[in-house]
Amino acid sequence: MSKQYYVESKPAAGGIPVGNGQAQTAAKVAYIDDRPYEIKEGDTILALMRRHFGQKSVPTLCDAPNLDPFGSCRVCSVDVALTKGGPVKTMASCHTPVMPGSFIYPESDRVQKLRKNIIELVLTDHPLDCLTCEVNNNCELQEVAARVGIRDVRYPEGKNHLDRKKDLSHAYMTTDFSKCINCFRCVRACDEVQGQFVLSMGGRGFDSHIIKGAEVTFKESDCVSCGACAQACPTSAISDIFESKSIQVDEKIRTVCTYCGVGCNLEVAVKGGKIKSIQAPYNAETNQGHTCLKGRYAFAFYNHKDRLRTPLIKKDGEFVPVSWDEAYDFIAGKLTEIKAKYGADSIAGISSARGTNEENYLMQKFIRAVMGTNNIDSCARVCHSPTAIGMQRTFGTGAATNSIKDLKLTDCILVIGANPTDGHPVTGAKLKQVAISGRTCIVIDPRRTELANYATYHLQLRPGTNMALLNMMLYYIIKEGMEDKDFIAKRTEGYEEFKQEILSQNMDELESICGVDKNLVRDAAIAYASAPNAMEFHGLGVTEHSQGTFTIMLITSLAMITGNVGRPGVGVNPLRGQNNVQGAADMGCQPYQGAGYFDVTVPEYHKKYEDFYHATLPNYVGLKIPQMYDAALKDKLKAMWVIGEDMAQTDPNTHHVVAALSKLELFVVQELFMTETAKLANVILPAASFLEKSGTFTNGERRIQRVNAVVEPIEGTKSDGQIMVDIMNRMGYPQPAEYDPEWVLDEIAQIVPFFEGVKWNELGDNGKQWPVNKDGIGTDILHTETFKRGKGKFIYNKYKKSEELVQNEKAYPYIITTNRELEHYNCGAMTRRTNNALIVTDDFLMINPADAAKHLIAEGDMVCVESARGKVDIKAKITDEVKPGILSSTFHFPEIMMNNITSSVSDSEAMCPEYKVVACNIRKSKGEYKKKAMA
Repeated sequence: MSKQYYVESKPAAGGIPVGNGQAQTAAKVAYIDDRPYEIKEGDTILALMRRHFGQKSVPTLCDAPNLDPFGSCRVCSVDVALTKGGPVKTMASCHTPVMPGSFIYPESDRVQKLRKNIIELVLTDHPLDCLTCEVNNNCELQEVAARVGIRDVRYPEGKNHLDRKKDLSHAYMTTDFSKCINCFRCVRACDEVQGQFVLSMGGRGFDSHIIKGAEVTFKESDCVSCGACAQACPTSAISDIFESKSIQVDEKIRTVCTYCGVGCNLEVAVKGGKIKSIQAPYNAETNQGHTCLKGRYAFAFYNHKDRLRTPLIKKDGEFVPVSWDEAYDFIAGKLTEIKAKYGADSIAGISSARGTNEENYLMQKFIRAVMGTNNIDSCARVCHSPTAIGMQRTFGTGAATNSIKDLKLTDCILVIGANPTDGHPVTGAKLKQVAISGRTCIVIDPRRTELANYATYHLQLRPGTNMALLNMMLYYIIKEGMEDKDFIAKRTEGYEEFKQEILSQNMDELESICGVDKNLVRDAAIAYASAPNAMEFHGLGVTEHSQGTFTIMLITSLAMITGNVGRPGVGVNPLRGQNNVQGAADMGCQPYQGAGYFDVTVPEYHKKYEDFYHATLPNYVGLKIPQMYDAALKDKLKAMWVIGEDMAQTDPNTHHVVAALSKLELFVVQELFMTETAKLANVILPAASFLEKSGTFTNGERRIQRVNAVVEPIEGTKSDGQIMVDIMNRMGYPQPAEYDPEWVLDEIAQIVPFFEGVKWNELGDNGKQWPVNKDGIGTDILHTETFKRGKGKFIYNKYKKSEELVQNEKAYPYIITTNRELEHYNCGAMTRRTNNALIVTDDFLMINPADAAKHLIAEGDMVCVESARGKVDIKAKITDEVKPGILSSTFHFPEIMMNNITSSVSDSEAMCPEYKVVACNIRKSKGEYKKKAMA
């Protein structure tokens, strides 16, 4: 037998050499070329070979790491005998389970002959210059051909490449099916990874070929541009426009995506100091070789011509370029002057949920220890503070209880107030796969989202009535006797009082309030309660309400009453909208809690912070962002420093926000681009993007991951961390001169208990989920034995109509709620500077056909939407995804300024703005807006 393995590394220690005296009965083994190797449960032959001899120990074509075994190409075939010297059978190693005691011969003469013949046949339907092609020097087919020893092809040329036209219609992907070998990897990636089912096989026999939908182009198809097919394709028959598989690069660097809170790992290819392409590493625990189009393709903003490249100071109403030293001197002088004249509380800071943990930590440290105020806030508190407060009150900690990998173990998913296939696409794809698999899926949302189309139950409620509907679900669970009485008795408190309040409610009244049939709610409640394991996921459609915190407390009650806490496949799991929402909150970027969530008003914790920072700190709560605006308008807040937030476009009641920011004596903004907020600043500091700096992000499942700089910062810019270090030193608070995330992370580990065991050089590729113990071990699941607060607490709250509707619904009878599009991100400052702007070019208003007909509005017409605060003109998209009386809009383009009409109503406990319920009226617009050009 030939034994010329294509070995990447030496055989692992699991290989047990014959004759070494070790007992062979200690573990189940199989024999590879007569040497025993330990078997793990569920091993296929291919998995066994790869574990002991490396990823390329057996050649494959139809196999991919994130796809199920398929067995169509047979290139991975090996010879197998049940006994030594017994009859040998050739089997596909990718899907054949390892039989204990069997003898495997991966490189026998007949296996090598079989592989060579298969590849020759494959190459007949592939351009024959592939074997000598220099452009496709990373073609996987070419690599396998070389591996099996093919130098020429004996068979006549096939037909596949003769009449296949290239498809160049897509903004990011191209197809050239003359290179296609019908391996099905693209089809399976679209089905198994994304769940989009765009690609399939058309034709029969020799005419079999890959098609998109009904033989349409990429642009015309339902493709969501995730690129999974391009990454899976072994021949570049489907490829991206960045030529990721065909270009020689200097290096590939692993980092973490800057967009949503999923925390996808990216492998960035760099050549000549420029980014050439981005792929998704298969060994990433968060995304397993998958990304959305933003993570994979929307990176061109990093060196866009619009990037700010020098500090700017506004003089006589115009921005003037200055040196960094002049900018720092100006800022330090003004802050010192304002603090001396008006006091420390006349200064405030807003940190960034898109910055690293280290940068957010330094920002709150600067505001507290150097400026002497607790006036520090961030988008993390603005959008998800109801999650943090609600879960802290009931569970003791405000973070996700479980890991996304638990979706493999759950029997039921409840998704409320979230559209994950658009807002959190990689997790959304996994949720969609759960629904497709036939497991129970409950969607609670005013819109018929993509996931709702696959749901077992879609409870399409009236915006702002989450509490009414959840109280109904709890009522039916109790009424049907489906509580987990043992869990309630052992691990919770306050249940009896809670139960009586729930049972006192009138179901007919709540049905009328939320607009969902009570029998449908009952069925969904019973399905959730009866599932062996049920996971909950929620987003901003829960938190951005006047009763957001109380709604979260009902969600946690739903988990506790059914015992769905503290084990795999269950839990309460917030979907974080920005990449480091969790981290910004962890680092103390809120006015009432410092780093590690210690209450700044408690004497013990106040002293802890003062001793640690060697500074005098206030022992009272600072201002939240809405309070900062009010204080500015009352001439009590004089200076504000903002990192990477475009409040003038994204915060509610825009006129109010702009008026407040315009009154400041000093307004410092750190930014990538000249945003609507930056235009109002006195000083602009050009910041580095995530691709140009290092640090850590903490994703929605509490996973602390390393962000690694892949290119040098654009000339003239600095990282947010370096800027913070510079200004602290400039103002007499000594810090190491050079910002380095490693020393900052070490400092964080000393003050944040759940970071205690976090070390920069021990995070590895996949990071660790906090709390990380002193020994460096992370935590997959929270509250396994007890809750953080001891016992989980049931807290009842009654539904109350939003003041926005109480005051305005008679004059403004429609309700508009905001949503995101897959292709764009928040204010669009980054994505509008990429080819994403070619895919989705405008904001739009979703309007039910009945409402459109009533107002004589046609598809694409401009619609004037007016509230008590103002009005906007926006293009109509007529759809039954929303019910009559309900409107929904995006807010990615500054031409629209949707937040001109949103209100200042906020959550009663957390002051999270109520973006999701706005009373308005509509009419066909008389005019049109002019779209700003953006290259």
